[in-house]
Amino acid sequence: MAGAAVAALLCALIGDVHAACQDATVTQELLHAGFHRELLVKVELGGGGEDAGGCTVAARIHLPPGVYVDPYELASLQRHNLTKAVLVPDAVDVEAPEYSATELLVLLYMDPDPRCSRCFRATLPLHGRYHRPAEDSEEASVVLKSPEVLLCCCDNRLSTECWTPAEVEAPCSGKPDGPCRWYSTTHKAVPEELILQVPVGLRQHSSLVCVLTLLATGLCSSLILAAVCKHGHFSE
Repeated sequence: MAGAAVAALLCALIGDVHAACQDATVTQELLHAGFHRELLVKVELGGGGEDAGGCTVAARIHLPPGVYVDPYELASLQRHNLTKAVLVPDAVDVEAPEYSATELLVLLYMDPDPRCSRCFRATLPLHGRYHRPAEDSEEASVVLKSPEVLLCCCDNRLSTECWTPAEVEAPCSGKPDGPCRWYSTTHKAVPEELILQVPVGLRQHSSLVCVLTLLATGLCSSLILAAVCKHGHFSE
């Protein structure tokens, strides 16, 4: 009887811990259309979010080769305090097509949402890469998986039942160098995956595109040569 009572007490305590440590909720939304988009990420911390006061909240996002973040654009936005993020790797080939590009890892720092004490949000500019021409579809699908929720706390200790240490090589946003530590938590995504549709060309149009490109190049070259011959000053 005593053993059964202890087991019941342990189950009740574990249930209370799990009830207090509710999963964080992550919502992703794509803004605008075409190749140049914005990814809006919203995070609502779970029941353990009350321990996160004074901590930095971030979303760790894995971007597939079909999209990229322009580091020059990101630097400009950060100078104007419009967003803050860390790229890995920090050197990005913005001209590479999808089939020769590599994945990117982005640590996107979140801003508190004034309408909700446990809510955070941030936007990230995304650009679609050129894909190979398709057979019968004018769009290619790029799957964006749900980001991971991270916290960095310098002055607070999070409950170990709700948060676990995470290996992240990035500074805490706005925090001085010191004993800061990143933590992660379980989360539920709404939806789990986001589909980005990128416009692509059709293979049956390849010949037409090549012919029009050659004609346009020849016409422009002829006009430039004619203008140089007519208005240019040549010396012997």
